[in-house]
Amino acid sequence: MSFENIEDLRPNPTKYTLNQKNYLLVEFNDFSIPPAMDQTLHHLQLYGATPIITHPERNPLIRTNPERMHRWIRQGCYVQATAQSLLGRFGAQAQTMAEMWLRQGMVHFFASDAHNLNSRPLLLKEAYEKVADKRGEKVARALFEENPRAVFEGRPLPYVPDLPEELGQAPGATPKRRKRFWFF
Repeated sequence: MSFENIEDLRPNPTKYTLNQKNYLLVEFNDFSIPPAMDQTLHHLQLYGATPIITHPERNPLIRTNPERMHRWIRQGCYVQATAQSLLGRFGAQAQTMAEMWLRQGMVHFFASDAHNLNSRPLLLKEAYEKVADKRGEKVARALFEENPRAVFEGRPLPYVPDLPEELGQAPGATPKRRKRFWFF
């Protein structure tokens, strides 16, 4: 379901959220993301909804400007990647981004985005196994089971990876010191 105006959410935010709790799926179209999206996501949070950005690895605008998504995560949004993207079913670019963002701690869930049994099947088991192989069983369980269950129940996520201060850094790494120049 979509709403025309962010103010439509204010009187009854759970009307639009998952399981009528506090998490809201947010999907962007592939040709335009409004310049005021940071402010809109902030308003969603003020109205009691926690935004979950869906399949950003498949969105060319987010892929070319991942700093935007990094900023949204830092402001309290979560990210749901598509299992098939991780397996290469949506192309090499989507797979590369899903793998990189998983490594960087920018993925909080994997979902099937399944549409049917033939061209868009579940493939959650295969993606789970890939995450377990790359990041460990504990992370796989968190991204495929524990975090989604918390969303369904309206609880805080039990697993939120440390986000690097800057993109391109490993999570938990010390930020690079910037050179400063002094003029007298």
